[in-house]
Amino acid sequence: MRVHNSVLYLLLISAVCIAAEEPVHVIQRGDTIYSIARSYGVRVEDVLSLNGMTDTDVLRIQVGQRIKIPGNVQSSASSVPAAAITEHRVAKGETFYGIARRYGITLQVLRNVNQVSENYILKEGDVLRIPTTAAAGIPKTSPAPQGEGDRTPAAGTVPRLTETRRVDASIRWPVKAQEVSYMTGKLNGVVVVGEKSESIRNLIQGTVVSAGPYRGFGKVAIIQVAGGYLYVYGGCESLSVKVGDRVASGTELGKLGVDAVSEKPQLFLMVYRNNNPMDPARAPRA
Repeated sequence: MRVHNSVLYLLLISAVCIAAEEPVHVIQRGDTIYSIARSYGVRVEDVLSLNGMTDTDVLRIQVGQRIKIPGNVQSSASSVPAAAITEHRVAKGETFYGIARRYGITLQVLRNVNQVSENYILKEGDVLRIPTTAAAGIPKTSPAPQGEGDRTPAAGTVPRLTETRRVDASIRWPVKAQEVSYMTGKLNGVVVVGEKSESIRNLIQGTVVSAGPYRGFGKVAIIQVAGGYLYVYGGCESLSVKVGDRVASGTELGKLGVDAVSEKPQLFLMVYRNNNPMDPARAPRA
């Protein structure tokens, strides 16, 4: 069963088709305009302008859609000349995010050059190939403040601006809420702080239409509910359900993970009705 277009922006994996006059990117499951622009080292505004898109359109991209990429850019640095490569030996506690930030390159370029997947676990002693920013075909980013390099969000992660609200004990959340914040940027939903590895409980009966890892949100389960509702549960470190499962209210969907950006155990909950976002606090419960 296909997931509605309104939640495709959560999925962040790239695939490329190069046209004769200008690069063209074919949208795959996992892509967002933000991740595409970051992967090619171009500005989001330029991608939107070239494709005649508005800020609202970034939430409506579809798998298979062709997106023009401004200028003569590259999506991968896997063929960077050896002279433009340096090496970095991984120290204890370092992450891909921090290393990419330190050298002023994107996370995607770092992974491409070293031919590693998103699931690869970086180990102390690993030797990474680091391209110069010019060879990678991307603008240099500002170096991270000392001690904060590993807190840099993954390339392509949609910015998450939040506004903390008082926890209302009368509202049932998928986890025991210690703190509740509302997203105030491009996303619509809530961030609920709980305990690491605690069970994430389904709020209302429905069917699992998507279950898997989405960059920037850990593992995510999307539940389709009667009445045109979609419930998006992100921030899971593991999932207990699979696509096609019928889940009742209270069913464990997975275990709560720790967000790489905030370093807190956080659940990301978004609810849509007929493709329109709504306040998760007002969404139906069983």
